[in-house]
Amino acid sequence: MREVLVVENLKKTFTLSKKQQKLEKTTVSKKVAANNVSFSAYEGEIFGLLGPNGAGKTTILRMLATLIKPDSGNAYIDGSSITNHARQVRSKISFMTSELKLEGFFTPNYLFDFFGELHGVKPEVIKKRKQHLFNKFGIDKFAEVKVENLSTGMKQKVSLVISIVHNPEFIIFDEPTNGLDVLTAKVVTDFLLELKKEGKTIILSTHIFSLVEKLCDRVAIIINGNIVECDKISEVTKNKSLEEEFFNIYEKVTGENIWVTF
Repeated sequence: MREVLVVENLKKTFTLSKKQQKLEKTTVSKKVAANNVSFSAYEGEIFGLLGPNGAGKTTILRMLATLIKPDSGNAYIDGSSITNHARQVRSKISFMTSELKLEGFFTPNYLFDFFGELHGVKPEVIKKRKQHLFNKFGIDKFAEVKVENLSTGMKQKVSLVISIVHNPEFIIFDEPTNGLDVLTAKVVTDFLLELKKEGKTIILSTHIFSLVEKLCDRVAIIINGNIVECDKISEVTKNKSLEEEFFNIYEKVTGENIWVTF
């Protein structure tokens, strides 16, 4: 398989405010969100970042999507550096997170056309992709409804199709099923598997064990900004459930009793 993502020693540190220090019950003013993180992903693979909230998953994905710059290290998406060739990287990827909201005043129809033009997609291609994706996700019936009047699930579907308007080969999803009802979550996960069959490379972050087991070819377990395990699911679990092995790893790495921590 062709290696299409290479992550080399990415590091990102944030300064904590007094309020943040209080919330995290620490007196330390600096937090290392990603600590010399390295991994790779292959063409046609779904690669998962698994860890608890605050582990550094979102920070890593934001660096890969060029939304924030690493303090040090680099990553290459199909040969393009996230630090030196950010524009080229953005043209190759789709990035979606529940924290990025669509402007509520506009309709799915308008937004799809707008972002298609922004990506330089030809009008006839935009029209064809919109018809296909809107029909597939049931958005066609709501194409002229303002986003602010759509349900949470429909907003997520609209965000999803807009994020892939330019038919990218590399897809980055931060918590793809977060806050979704079971029906919408299934639509999203089934679609990710379809994209994999098309040869797309997908990087996703999650704290949901079953999602990783269902979707991912390989997984990196991240704890406190460090990748502590990275391999095929079968190699990580060693004939155990992913949940059981994760907590075994967590206790070994942190020395904390999970029944007290969680």
